[in-house]
Amino acid sequence: MRILAFQITETENIPFQTQAATLDEMTRELPQGFYTTFCTLSNGTKVLGLRTHLGRLYLPAMELGLIPSVDQPILRTRVADLAKMNLPNESRIRLILTKNNGMIYIAIQPFEPLSKQLYENGVKVITSELARTDPRVKDTGFISSSIAQRKQVSEDIFEVLLTKDGKILEGLTSNFYVVKGKKLITAQRGILLGVTRRVILRLAREQGMPIRAAYRAPAVNEKFNEAFLTSSSRGVVPIISIDEKPVGQGRVGKWTKMLSRAYQAYVEERSEKINVEG
Repeated sequence: MRILAFQITETENIPFQTQAATLDEMTRELPQGFYTTFCTLSNGTKVLGLRTHLGRLYLPAMELGLIPSVDQPILRTRVADLAKMNLPNESRIRLILTKNNGMIYIAIQPFEPLSKQLYENGVKVITSELARTDPRVKDTGFISSSIAQRKQVSEDIFEVLLTKDGKILEGLTSNFYVVKGKKLITAQRGILLGVTRRVILRLAREQGMPIRAAYRAPAVNEKFNEAFLTSSSRGVVPIISIDEKPVGQGRVGKWTKMLSRAYQAYVEERSEKINVEG
């Protein structure tokens, strides 16, 4: 899928020449920095949690004393303008702020949603002993350090789960959850706190699922009824097996289905306009 990339300055979008086939490959062509990835909604006009996505760039830049090449209002306008290129399709967008000089880049491609069958039938995942060095910051260095794990993702393997000391923390590009009874269990420490994750925890509470006592990383060999992943571009993705071992009954569970429906309704109602001035 074709990727277009631009260096963003106050006066223009400068095309960044790349032959990369994926956003990760394109990201590795740039100096190390901070990044965030999301997809547009509502005909390219909205994004869920855009303020939080932008914070993944501007907050760590501020801590390092970096001056971004453009401010947030300008970046919003540029994202909104570039998203129009892919209409009537939605866009998948990655924003990168480099640590060496604060330059911001936008990489954009048409967004292709996952098939309906995948949500209905679930996916297979595997585990790997790997964890983020700084889990609170979405650093592009992690993309390079996890190349071996990313190569394991294939037609049969949807995601690689990161583990430490026998505990499952998160996915390479997602947050991870399990369900035992009606309790939702998910790691609280050592993970990137995803935009979608915050919504899912809120929705789970509203559905009567105990949360606070369940903030822990589930064990790799632990038995549970259901499991699923979440990410900004894919929503709630059911897991039916981990390391070739079935999760629960080996099919999508009722709580996962319920949270998926609640999440879709939330997205439609609460997505944020990209260009607040538009």
